Order: sequence, then structure tokens, then C-alpha cells
Amino acid sequence: MSQESSSPQRADARSPWLFDTHELGRSPGSSHRLRRDLPVRAALGIPDVVEVPEGTSVTVDLLLESVVEGVLVTGTASTGTRGQCSRCLDPLTDEVEVQLTELFAYPDSTTDETTDADEVSRIVDDWIDLEPLVRDTIVLALPLVPLCSDDCEGLCSVCGVKWADLEPGHGHETIDPRWAALLDRLEDTPGGDAAGGSDR
Repeated sequence: MSQESSSPQRADARSPWLFDTHELGRSPGSSHRLRRDLPVRAALGIPDVVEVPEGTSVTVDLLLESVVEGVLVTGTASTGTRGQCSRCLDPLTDEVEVQLTELFAYPDSTTDETTDADEVSRIVDDWIDLEPLVRDTIVLALPLVPLCSDDCEGLCSVCGVKWADLEPGHGHETIDPRWAALLDRLEDTPGGDAAGGSDR
């Protein structure tokens, strides 16, 4: 099993998401275990709904394996999320973990020569860039409708208060819209009685 390579000078000049595969070599079967915390440089997801905030760390636990056509990357990536409940709008935090499986093709390999640029990841100058793979996989795993709990009842549509905070039997008197205009006129009339008119 090879050790992670690259000189400090070369690594410092590059993104922390880039990994050198030079010492892994092109010998099928050689492998390298990679565990690292990597920075999220731009928020992922939908702001104010659910996102992985900028500056958060993504923990990757990966196995890099040399195969005939390139380097096969498998493992997991996990990170924290924040957002708000889609029903009651309370803030919430959560964790997301995704499974990763991606082939990074060697230059001039059959895979490289027979696939379009966006169909497979590539190795460039012995380096692989994990950021697009991790970013896209995490974004696809984020919930479209985040909830604080599966049984969240949301907000009262009239007063906007959480149903969980309201007394049992909470409700609002409703007026038939056909009578609304008449009631408004009675309330505007001096001495008018919206409930039943005047006795005088």
C-alpha cells in the first residue's frame, strides 16, 4: 500500500481537494486509504432551506485503487447541514453522509478516449480533483423538503403560530364571505349592531 505523496511546495500551491496519484502508480491492485477533513469553500444547497454552509468541513474516508483504466475512488463523505423546517420554519441542523464511487480515467486510456468530457472524471498530471464528485453527490442527497420531525404539523394558516404551541381546540371564527360586506356596513353605522341590529 502506497503512502500519500507530493512535496509540501507542490501541495500548498493547489486546492486541498486535489490528490496526487503518482506514487499509487499504474499497477492494478495497488491502493491507498485516504481520510481527511476538507473545507467547503462555497455553500452547497439552497440558502434558507437546507445547505452545507461555507467553511464547514467535509470528512472523507476513501479508498483509492489503481485499476486498468484509472483510479477507482470508493468510500464516504459526511458533513453537517443547516436550514429550516419546511412546515413550521424552525431552524434545524442535521448530518448527511453519502457513498462515493467514481472512476478517474488515466489520460489516453480507452475510457478517456471513448467517453465525452462530462461522462467520466479524469486524472490530470497525476492529480485527481475530488471536489466536483463530493459536491454533486452531497447536493443530490440533501432533502427537498427538510422537516424538524416527520409529524410536524406546521403553522396555523390564520395566526401563523406553530400548532405544537397552541392549545387543543385552537381555531378562528370565520364569516361567510357573502355576509362580510353587510357586517362591515353595520359596524360602520352609528349604533349599529352587527349581531342583530338595534332595538331602537
